[in-house]
Amino acid sequence: MARSFRRKSASGAEAPAAHPFDPDAPQTSEDGAGRPRAKKEADRGFGAWLKEIATIVVIALVLSFLIKTFLFRAFFIPSGSMEETLEIDDRIFVNQLVPQPFDLQRGDIVVFRDAEGWLPPQTQTQVSWFKEALIFVGLAPDESQQHLVKRVIGLAGDHVICCDAQGRITVNGEPLDEPYLFPGANPSDVPFDVVVPEGKVWVMGDHRNASADSRANRDKPGEGFVSVDEIEGKAAVIAWPLNRIGFLGNHPEVFDGIPEPEAAARPTPAAPTPSGP
Repeated sequence: MARSFRRKSASGAEAPAAHPFDPDAPQTSEDGAGRPRAKKEADRGFGAWLKEIATIVVIALVLSFLIKTFLFRAFFIPSGSMEETLEIDDRIFVNQLVPQPFDLQRGDIVVFRDAEGWLPPQTQTQVSWFKEALIFVGLAPDESQQHLVKRVIGLAGDHVICCDAQGRITVNGEPLDEPYLFPGANPSDVPFDVVVPEGKVWVMGDHRNASADSRANRDKPGEGFVSVDEIEGKAAVIAWPLNRIGFLGNHPEVFDGIPEPEAAARPTPAAPTPSGP
């Protein structure tokens, strides 16, 4: 049987027995306050982890806000006027570098403010603080402002006519074959003949039978034209739903043969009047 021996101190009192050394037992030391050093280091590591996470979140929010302010902004599609290119409830990101510093092109899908009253008045809805925060940093679309999304058909100076003998829209005399139209929709059931003023564009929805676009708003003060200053940007990406994620093109092949607008919009010179005898 093992026996425990106690050693007497110089004063004759017995000293406490030494514990046997266990190499597998965790070895800890105490700081000046008597607190285990391992626990203190664990607390310090957890605090550093929280600080790192908070820093990442703040940087992400700042970057998101800067991207929303200067590069991209989120919008959602409330109607079927751009079907089948854009479907109802699609979420899109808009490139805010168009129209400045990069120029608009025919065929671009643009989002613009409803400065001319094309839409009926909007009823105000209550928005939660969480959604407001997402809107502020650009992760959710702002539904409090009236916006529209259409395709640019005519730029400043363009002479846009509906329709030629084959029922096609012409721009500066060149007919358009438009593959993005909603299946079965005509290029336009409404005849028009316009020259786009400086600083304006002529826009149309891809679902022409269900789009109250430039054609339907010629009685407004802007005569159906959209000011470039009201354009928020060019729709670049479908971000939601997941099965529709992809880039949006402007079909440059449709507009490749369009001649310069100056020549197309210039009035035909009148024939010289023969002078009398």
